[in-house]
Amino acid sequence: MRRSKIAGMGFYVPERVVTNDDLAEMFDTSDEWIQQRTGIKERRYAESGQGVAGMAMHATERCLEDAGMKKEDIDFIILATLSPDCTFPATSQFFHGKLGIPPTPAVDVHAQCTGFLYALTLADQCIRTGLFNNVLVVGGETHSTGLEFSDRGRAVTVIFGDGAGAVLLTPAEEGDRRLIMNSHLYAEGKYAEKLWVEAPTSRLRPRLTHEMLDEGRHYPQMDGKFVFKHAVTRMTEVVTEALEVGGYTIADLDMLIPHQANLRINEFVAKKLGIPFEKMFNNIQRYGNTTAATIPICLCEAQEEGKLKEGDLACLTAFGAGFTWGATLVRW
Repeated sequence: MRRSKIAGMGFYVPERVVTNDDLAEMFDTSDEWIQQRTGIKERRYAESGQGVAGMAMHATERCLEDAGMKKEDIDFIILATLSPDCTFPATSQFFHGKLGIPPTPAVDVHAQCTGFLYALTLADQCIRTGLFNNVLVVGGETHSTGLEFSDRGRAVTVIFGDGAGAVLLTPAEEGDRRLIMNSHLYAEGKYAEKLWVEAPTSRLRPRLTHEMLDEGRHYPQMDGKFVFKHAVTRMTEVVTEALEVGGYTIADLDMLIPHQANLRINEFVAKKLGIPFEKMFNNIQRYGNTTAATIPICLCEAQEEGKLKEGDLACLTAFGAGFTWGATLVRW
């Protein structure tokens, strides 16, 4: 069976920087309040008309340049997002149109903060089985257009930002770097309503009412303490599992790249795993939570900053709404 490697990486974040002080002008919050609870200092917001497909295009251009390949080389597109450009068709279809390549299979993955790892695992399996050769995996979100900028919504609104990241997976050859070693994915649907957007919903007729709008049921709702506790537990468990299956211990891990939901969550994960914080890469301070885009953005910046070196063993891990969670080991 073949193995896959990350042949190229790229990311994009919008130009507009929104600081904690900017949000404090819109509703009752402060830079101190946000940083103490999340570690976030600023985030990026897309301009009107700048959706996931457009940001994915920018990230992919950088990814293909890094890989030394052309867009026509792509033979499968997997795009992870929970903030699609439209209800239908899938955002991957709009993205395919922007790429301007011949007919190519393209599909969305809707697994929230774990979406990128779900997509990466699917891409890895496609290459291992020989079904495809050059699989583009994109994670992208435009959260800022779906947040509640008021006192009622502040606990969720301060967390999220916009952006996109992309990796290109190709078959690996002897001696190649950035190899996908193993992946582990989970879901526990009984907690779906602990972090969700209730409306619009096809379960009701009509899908959206004035009452729903007045009550803010079309905005994200979160049981923060419950999510925090489960995120720490599940990410710790799945990282440990990935290492054990690979025949490694925590001492063998050179870099942990977690989903960027909350810096405090990641600090607790590092403590429970018993790894020094310098072995964990975080950039939530600058970008907030970009959901499916956080891990590919982190990968790009970690390499640019020299935090990922040849031969390093890296673990990618995420936890998100659903609940969903997972981990992937990569030999850099």
